[in-house]
Amino acid sequence: MSQSQFKVILLGGPPHLPADRRIQRVVAVEETFKLPLGAGYEHFRHQGENTSVDGEDLPVMRWVMHTAIAE
Repeated sequence: MSQSQFKVILLGGPPHLPADRRIQRVVAVEETFKLPLGAGYEHFRHQGENTSVDGEDLPVMRWVMHTAIAE
């Protein structure tokens, strides 16, 4: 059984985060989304904000922190 996914936009975080990775699909907007990038993860959370992207209303997930990948 596949889970529903929500299209979101990621705002904030490192300036080197490519624009084409800022639109993501997440299972739940209520959970922190971890985006692997380089040698770590960028963490994003939804705080109730939405925005229009190409005529589509998307939840905004804002950057909250970076963590390193554990070895």
